[in-house]
Amino acid sequence: MSLSALFDAANLFVLPFWALMILLPNWQATRKVMASFLPFVALAALYLYLFINSLDPESAEAFANPQLADLARLFADERVTATGWVHFLAMDLFVGRWIYWQGQQTGIWTVHSLVFCLFAGPLGLLSHIVTGWITQALRGRSAELEDLTHQPAEQSTPEAGVSER
Repeated sequence: MSLSALFDAANLFVLPFWALMILLPNWQATRKVMASFLPFVALAALYLYLFINSLDPESAEAFANPQLADLARLFADERVTATGWVHFLAMDLFVGRWIYWQGQQTGIWTVHSLVFCLFAGPLGLLSHIVTGWITQALRGRSAELEDLTHQPAEQSTPEAGVSER
């Protein structure tokens, strides 16, 4: 399979996972699919294949002592770019999966963070963290308001248990 075909296949491979998390987050099938590590095994295997095939003495030296100009030259090579892109796909999907499960466990709204993560991983992570902080603050205020407006139940006193005769 050509490098271009592998690149296209990797891009298409991740889309159903993103679609499930964004469009059908509470569907039982989504939960089952996203509970699996198999998508990450597949992406990691492709990454390993691309990494081995893009590694040469020049790239090994550049990665051992990273300088911006050297890395820019390396990423001009389609093999290195495809390897880097699959790295992004795998890591963004992994972070997206974490965001998805956080939402399932805590009830925090995640759709916007997942969309950001799909297109710009770190922005999705930041969005989710900030959304979590805001949600906690609002839930805390909600609990405080509930405490202020809640009518306390009749409190039992020692006298309440004694019948008068």
